[in-house]
Amino acid sequence: MTAEIICVGTELLLGDILNSNAQFLGKQLAELGIAHYYQTVVGDNRERLKQVIAIASQRAQLLIFTGGLGPTPDDLTVETIADFFGVPLIERPEIIADIRQKFAQRGRTMSPSNHKQALIPQGAEILTNPIGSAPGIIWQPRSDKLTILTFPGVPAEMKQMWHEIAVPYLQSQGWCQEMICSHTLRFWGVAESALAEKVSAYLNLTNPTVAPYANYGEVKLRISARAESPEAAEQLITPIEQQIKDIAGLDYYGRDQDTLASVVGQLLQQTHSTLAVAESCTGGGLGQMITSVAGSSSYFRGGIIAYENGVKTALLGVDPQDLEQWGAVSESVAQQMAIGVRSQLNTTWGLSITGIAGPGGGTETKPVGLVYMGLAGPDGQATSNKFLFGQARGREWIQRVSASSALDVLRRQLLSP
Repeated sequence: MTAEIICVGTELLLGDILNSNAQFLGKQLAELGIAHYYQTVVGDNRERLKQVIAIASQRAQLLIFTGGLGPTPDDLTVETIADFFGVPLIERPEIIADIRQKFAQRGRTMSPSNHKQALIPQGAEILTNPIGSAPGIIWQPRSDKLTILTFPGVPAEMKQMWHEIAVPYLQSQGWCQEMICSHTLRFWGVAESALAEKVSAYLNLTNPTVAPYANYGEVKLRISARAESPEAAEQLITPIEQQIKDIAGLDYYGRDQDTLASVVGQLLQQTHSTLAVAESCTGGGLGQMITSVAGSSSYFRGGIIAYENGVKTALLGVDPQDLEQWGAVSESVAQQMAIGVRSQLNTTWGLSITGIAGPGGGTETKPVGLVYMGLAGPDGQATSNKFLFGQARGREWIQRVSASSALDVLRRQLLSP
């Protein structure tokens, strides 16, 4: 038995809203062991929605709709589903009572248009919405056991309804015969193709499976196993995971929800170390990554955004003659920035970034995408690393990858003997 996700909303087609509902539901179906081969996005159009239902109902037994459950005329999902199967809509007074109560709790009066949300196909069950006004439905409209679930497009409402009602229902109906457990291994400092070559023997496994993907300079390997229980799946994953870690060495940095910032934070805490940063081309992006981790105040003292050369000299002690001779984007300046911020904020480590993020400002000898990272340690000495990120992917990509690469420089140093 297979499922199909159908997301309704013209705003999704136009790109005005990120379709995070499909991503969430896709992961949930995988974890429940429910096969899922297609996702469809369709605008707020009755006839096109009917065409989607006609196709999906022939190739899947579970149709999961999100969006189009509101009170406005362009919210067409439930009435179109009912019309497609030739079933009348029935007004459910308990839905009206629930909507009226929620409006009253907010000091508002329910609008007449909200009565539309109380209309559901005859024979359908109500999929209760604990938060919002739009309920969903659970419905088997015909004898061949096609099951339809509808959810509002608001992610918070959809997720709560899914966890509290939909998952127990699917489990009770025998949809979840096996579980799929996955772990994502995270790597930095290695290209996707290079890592794939190193672990090529694992990419053809059938259970567990290993799949590579990459974005913003990070490479990931997702290891997924299907088994009767999470414990059994973990037993399949664990030895493969360890073997891949051994092959990758220091290029492996974490798994699942780990980030370079969180891993570096753990290492700083374990070594009772503190950190300060000096940034030029990233403009605070490195500090933002570090402070996105809860509890980072225990090891992160702060940073200096030294965008203009005068700030580099006045606050970080960079030698004006070195700026004149080598330029702001240079090994010498990166090192002095790291030493300066470490001294100014009295920390164990000082980490710096200076580079050319573009789109302009590059030269033949210093192209866009040239970035230097400086690292000053407990001995007061500094080292530097040079990176050439290229300019094809743009300014934001260079800035983000630069910040991540600086964290990786520090991570590797903290792990060195």
